[in-house]
Amino acid sequence: MMDIFAQWTELQDFLARGGPAIWAIAALSVLTLALILWKVWRLILMGAWAGRRTEAAVRMWEEGFAQDACAALARRRSLRAIVAHRAMQTRIGGGFSDTTAREEIRRVASRELARARAGLRALDLIATIAPLLGLLGTILGMITAFQTLQEAGSRADPAALAGGIWEALLTTAAGMAVAIPAGVALAWFESVADRAQRDMEDAATRILTRDPTHRHTSAMADNATTVTAAAE
Repeated sequence: MMDIFAQWTELQDFLARGGPAIWAIAALSVLTLALILWKVWRLILMGAWAGRRTEAAVRMWEEGFAQDACAALARRRSLRAIVAHRAMQTRIGGGFSDTTAREEIRRVASRELARARAGLRALDLIATIAPLLGLLGTILGMITAFQTLQEAGSRADPAALAGGIWEALLTTAAGMAVAIPAGVALAWFESVADRAQRDMEDAATRILTRDPTHRHTSAMADNATTVTAAAE
């Protein structure tokens, strides 16, 4: 209990030395952690890393089992499955030309990608302004330190000046400590969204450019030919 109290006292002393800038950076650190955890949770719920079932359904589509492929994705709620399922519906249901089908798939894909990228702009903003806040705090701290040196005149203590400078530099270090994880998390989340986009485009192209009944019909014709030849 005493250790926790001592650590809390040290934290308060650290924040007091840094001034208003360090308080703003501390708030940004809490916001960054909350955003990262929320984003990971959201991406898991959206199935950002789930693509095997969608790939299996698209292969089923290519083999000519259109209805089975569409049914396999009907209850799936992952990003890839939603787009692939809608693409299959535009081919099976009718009422869509090639142009309108592509527009509909683009609309659904854009909506899902917007959901996948939600919150990334906030992380980008934090990664940008956290170092600037740290630099601002350092500049303000240096101004205060040199004002103290000027007021002391010939009685200035170099040790006191050095202490004021390192305290001012705390805000720069704190700003970097917040900006670096935010930037890394932003790059990671963007790579996840980009990969999902590539998979969506691949699945939609394969669905739109291949006749879902072609191979199945050919196989049925081959079987019929075989049966006829056997009967003869």
